[in-house]
Amino acid sequence: MKYDIIGDIHGCYDELIHLFFDLGYKQENGLYLHDEGRIPVFLGDITDRGPNSVQTISLVYHLLEQQKAMYVPGNHCNKLYRYFLGNPVQIAHGLETTVAELQQQPRKKQQTIRQQFMTIYENAPLYLELPEVNVVVAHAGIKASYIGRHDKKTKSFVLYGEPTGKFDYRGMPVRLDWAKDYHGQRWIVYGHTPVKTPRQVNHTINIDTGCVFGNALSAFRLPEKEIVSIPSRQPYVPDKFTVFEG
Repeated sequence: MKYDIIGDIHGCYDELIHLFFDLGYKQENGLYLHDEGRIPVFLGDITDRGPNSVQTISLVYHLLEQQKAMYVPGNHCNKLYRYFLGNPVQIAHGLETTVAELQQQPRKKQQTIRQQFMTIYENAPLYLELPEVNVVVAHAGIKASYIGRHDKKTKSFVLYGEPTGKFDYRGMPVRLDWAKDYHGQRWIVYGHTPVKTPRQVNHTINIDTGCVFGNALSAFRLPEKEIVSIPSRQPYVPDKFTVFEG
């Protein structure tokens, strides 16, 4: 099996379609399929902040429904799911763009998108193990000791990373650079923390290249271990990118 793992989309639907074409996919009956049977794997955070979360949800839903894609959730997915459940969540940090976009839709369309997303989320694994390519796909990454676990501690790490207890100048929590201490033999493909270029450390690679912040949308192709990126159409926001030491 061949895979194209796609970094955080965040509602950048046009860039996703551009990336599909660059990867060799063709549009068939509203889906994007590859002649070689390659499977797109969505790395979470398919919504929020960007301009077209509704279209992105619908496309991902239909690809999953036809078993032509895979998906793991991210922290923004978790928050949107809780919003759709009616739980009290802060409509901020990107969720406000998805909510505003939904409210512009006819009521029937709103209900359809809500049901599609809830189906996506409820059927998703916390992380994906792809043994034939020796890879684990997890939104914010995963420690070797957590692979095989699905408890609350593992879920928090996979969705958010591990906090240091400190906050940056924006008031955002500072996360530990877990990849530096990862020494497993399986590759970990993750996103969550925007970087200007895909960051490979040990057997890990971060492919969230900050499309929604004006940089690029990237895919990691397996088994080739090849990166394909396309430029973002969004305004560039340089202070959204993490620079790691060392």
